[in-house]
Amino acid sequence: MDQENSPSSSDGADEEFWDFANSSSDEDLMNLQIEALQEKGRKRRRGSIPGRIYKDRQRLQGHEPLFKDYFAENHVHEEVVFWRRFRMHRALFLQILTVVKAHDSYFVQKRDSAGRLGLSSLQKVTAAMRMLAYGIGADVVDAYLTIDESTAIEAMKSFVQAVITVFGVECLRKPTSDDISRLLLIGESRGFPGMLGSIDCMYWKWKNCPVAWKSMFSRGDHREPSLILEAVASHDLWI
Repeated sequence: MDQENSPSSSDGADEEFWDFANSSSDEDLMNLQIEALQEKGRKRRRGSIPGRIYKDRQRLQGHEPLFKDYFAENHVHEEVVFWRRFRMHRALFLQILTVVKAHDSYFVQKRDSAGRLGLSSLQKVTAAMRMLAYGIGADVVDAYLTIDESTAIEAMKSFVQAVITVFGVECLRKPTSDDISRLLLIGESRGFPGMLGSIDCMYWKWKNCPVAWKSMFSRGDHREPSLILEAVASHDLWI
């Protein structure tokens, strides 16, 4: 058959469609429409994980208020508020942020395959620190930092591993004889001879405490069961 006289592919498809429509029942046509809608829905799922819907979380809108509130030159909140919400001085937070960012490229802000800017290092480190400091769930940090639950958990795991690797040799170890001598001299100069450091405590709410143990882990000033984390801290820990 000559090419000029051959029907086009689109004409053939149209004929097949109308032949199917005329010869099929209403139920068959309905099933065909359902399959078409399902296929359309699958094509819309464009997340990094197959089958996951992409959500535009406006990441920059999560970074900007965080930066303006705490880290800009004319920041909104003073040092005492920063201490209360981050459990450390601003200078110490920035020092940890710089070291962790240099150690692990995960905390460096990048662009995804579509050219969109990802989460900033401030968002990731803040999410990790707040989860650790307050014992909150990963989805709680989403509202302010615009970071989803799975990414917050991933950021916390990477942060903990980086801190252990970078600071483990110096900070996460037993005190040496030189450390003990230095701390004793500091305590004596401050009027507390024989003191190595002061005890600091933090209460962690035990949400899933067994009923039989609740009385053992409850105090009068804490209505719910909690665990106490105690640490001996020297004065230079907070610098």
